[in-house]
Amino acid sequence: MTNDTLQASREWWSQRWLDLLDSYRFKKRLERARNYSRQGNVLNIEFKLAKVLARVQGSEPEPYQVSLSLDAFSDEEWGYVIETMSQKSIFAAKLLAGEMPQNIEDVFTSNGLSLFPFTLGDVHGKCSCPDKAVPCKHIGAVYYQLGDRFSEDPFVLFQLRGRTRDQIISDLRKLRSSKNQEQTEIIPLETETSEIQQKPTEYQDLLKLNNFWQYNEPLESSLVVISPSVSETVLDTLGTIPLAKDQENVAASSTGDLMMNYLQTIYKDVSQKAFLAAMNVGG
Repeated sequence: MTNDTLQASREWWSQRWLDLLDSYRFKKRLERARNYSRQGNVLNIEFKLAKVLARVQGSEPEPYQVSLSLDAFSDEEWGYVIETMSQKSIFAAKLLAGEMPQNIEDVFTSNGLSLFPFTLGDVHGKCSCPDKAVPCKHIGAVYYQLGDRFSEDPFVLFQLRGRTRDQIISDLRKLRSSKNQEQTEIIPLETETSEIQQKPTEYQDLLKLNNFWQYNEPLESSLVVISPSVSETVLDTLGTIPLAKDQENVAASSTGDLMMNYLQTIYKDVSQKAFLAAMNVGG
């Protein structure tokens, strides 16, 4: 499998992590680290809070002890991030589906943070081997293994910044539930219709019954799917229109077929124009 094929098969957040390691100038050291990763020298990886602990088999009989960590965000910083996430349901939806939203970094940068490390110096690595260079080939092997872990579970990257999957989902649900509660409390359930009618000026901005189906805010683009109509239309479901027979029109069935063909032509024309309008084609 070529490098291009491997990159195409990885999730973008996993590849972003590996690109940082590939920027390391000592390529020979990286090649040895990659070989360690592929050959199974990383015996195990476990996560202890925001730290990665691993055992890597080197040239010595006893495996080396490796640890990796990033600077964890504070509770206050995570509070800002969760608040920003809650404002767009697409973030919660994709994360719950095990996907990393493409613009997730915008959530962090808008709060003055960076989810991904900028340089290898932002990744704190330690190894029990005698090599004083960081990253040594053992640390590099664990680094490569983490790229695969990120593809399997994007929440691992959040955990290195101080929040587990359960904590993030729980915080999101609590915040969204709190906002929904505030909205429902605008008009108490026990409020009688007669009371609202007696105070029209107080509730008119809240009810807006005439505009109930109107929504003027832009929709999240990833939630909107525009597709042409399917081959079967409502006319196909209804079938041929039964026309009344009379003495002068014995071929009523033929007339019905002509009528259906005419309506089918109109239906397809209107459907096409509606599709083009939705796609903003032709002005």
